[in-house]
Amino acid sequence: MEIELKDGSKLSLDGAMSAYEVAKHISEGLARAAIVCKIDGQLASMDTVVDGDCKFEVFTFDSEEGKRVYRHTCAHILAQAVKTVYPTVHFAIGPAVDNGFYYDFDFKTPITQADFDKIEAEMKSIIKANLPIKRMVVTRAEAEKIIAKMKQPYKVELLADIPEGEEISFYQQGDFIDLCSGPHLTSTGKIKAFKLTSLTGAYWRGNEKNKMLTRIYGTAFEKKADLDEYLTKLEEAKMRDHNKVGRELGFFMTDENIGQGLPLIMPKGARVIQLMQRFVEDEEQKRGYLLTKTPIMTKNNLFITSGHWDHYKDKMFYIGEEDVDDEILCLRPMTCPLQFTIYKNGLKSYRDLPVRYAETATEFRKEASGEMHGLTRIRQFTLADGHIVCTPDQLEKEFQGCVDLIKYLAGVFGIADDIWYRFSRWDPKNSDKYVGTAEEWERVENTMKNILDDLGIKYEEAWGEAAFYGPKLDVQGRNVHGKEDTLFTVQIDFSLAKRFDMIYIDENGEKAVPYIIHRSSIGCYERTLGMLIEKYNGAFPMWLAPEQVRVLSLTDRTVDIVNEITEMLRSAGLRAEADVRSEKLGKKIREAQLEKVPYILVVGDKEAEQNVVAVRHRSEGDLGTMSVPDFVSKCLLEIATKQIK
Repeated sequence: MEIELKDGSKLSLDGAMSAYEVAKHISEGLARAAIVCKIDGQLASMDTVVDGDCKFEVFTFDSEEGKRVYRHTCAHILAQAVKTVYPTVHFAIGPAVDNGFYYDFDFKTPITQADFDKIEAEMKSIIKANLPIKRMVVTRAEAEKIIAKMKQPYKVELLADIPEGEEISFYQQGDFIDLCSGPHLTSTGKIKAFKLTSLTGAYWRGNEKNKMLTRIYGTAFEKKADLDEYLTKLEEAKMRDHNKVGRELGFFMTDENIGQGLPLIMPKGARVIQLMQRFVEDEEQKRGYLLTKTPIMTKNNLFITSGHWDHYKDKMFYIGEEDVDDEILCLRPMTCPLQFTIYKNGLKSYRDLPVRYAETATEFRKEASGEMHGLTRIRQFTLADGHIVCTPDQLEKEFQGCVDLIKYLAGVFGIADDIWYRFSRWDPKNSDKYVGTAEEWERVENTMKNILDDLGIKYEEAWGEAAFYGPKLDVQGRNVHGKEDTLFTVQIDFSLAKRFDMIYIDENGEKAVPYIIHRSSIGCYERTLGMLIEKYNGAFPMWLAPEQVRVLSLTDRTVDIVNEITEMLRSAGLRAEADVRSEKLGKKIREAQLEKVPYILVVGDKEAEQNVVAVRHRSEGDLGTMSVPDFVSKCLLEIATKQIK
């Protein structure tokens, strides 16, 4: 048989053999390191028999494919260990994820992280036993019998979801069997280093109407040194988590009497959001955006017209019931239908386009309880929302303007190096999730692809991630734990203008339907605040710092001059506070540093006599003495140039 390798070279082999044996013919070292392979583009375990001509590729742990198979196998080992330690447990799903894996369990009695030691001990026993992992392909009837014997109700649901005619497979290691498409490692002994990392609640299938399960997270590596390095980074990440730092520094809080996903933004956090909002709104105005202010509540008629009621209703908060109430009112999940209504107030000519609307909008989405975290995923949020109505000829230039605005703002806020781009496309296999025809989607996606390529944007493609009304460019980022999330979006909408009967009069005096671009310049302010807290570990750049200067009295004799200096700084536009407590200077300085105040001014008898202040910077230390006017000039320059230190 002839094996075509990744580099296009050919390998001639006699007779059928395992993928591992094929790898040995390529390289002994490659075979030893092999985790999984691809045979004619399909991932397969290394014990899969190769018995004919094919394209063949081997993946080690260094590849994304290798890491996922390795960690998926460790998830099965976790499930086997939990089933051994807790025989009555029901297990649900256990995939590999970025940086590790998890498995969801339904325990008869709750467990805590204190139980991890005995679970890990059992996992180590399973790994030491080096159990072979075997794949079994069965009929649906056979699968039903296996699951009935397992007495695992969640697997019954999962089996029912497998379409008729699709292959059904189980994986077995020792006496543990799991419904799974695989592939996996060939034996449990190939796992070298692992650690269970956390425990949380997760609704079955992410639906808060379903039962809350226990999700156990873990990670696995080929080398203990790599695991130790990762765990160290994980601890460092926990220390920078905005959910921890933001609360400790008083940026935000939550209260169970108010509700999950409804954070209280405290004075420091509110000040940062205000600064961001003012800057963004001013920049949008410079770029020709018209400011709107629309109701946070509206009749559901608008969302029926837009299609959100059919495609997005489960994510919406509303008052009233269909077929019962004459009027159903919705808390808006987005502003687009409202801004479209403003556009329709008066007939537009092609000379009036493009029209760019922007709004700092409070919006509401019914996020699942298991998805909410700090400021990252919340139920009420403030969005830098906007919509551009334009002609087909203006589409590329307007799209470019949206991307340019996002890049500029990301640079000013210091996160330009932390973002990347994703071209989110529709899923033609699930066309009922979208509006429009296949031909319309193909036309608009090709248009968007050409625009992205013309702009030289490097992007990944993600099928099935489009909005229901059009493709989008998602600007992606990661939190300190490595979890990827969409920060901002630019979307091309080919559908809603027709639904809302939005028109303009073209050059020929004929009615024409415009394109619409949905965009968010800096995303959700709360989420971006959380990202910036993590980026700067709470030590915001001078221009964004909620408190920029703290003035300390060295003795009671300098209290009055400290208060005078503080008022001078405030009059100059600086956010300054005075600390005139009868405490030791060292304690005052430590407290200001812990609160990440950029500048600390100390005024003692000597400084008061000489009309100067002793200046300390939170990271640069002692900067010597200077006059108040000189210090003010230094600060105002740093703020005006939006320096990031």
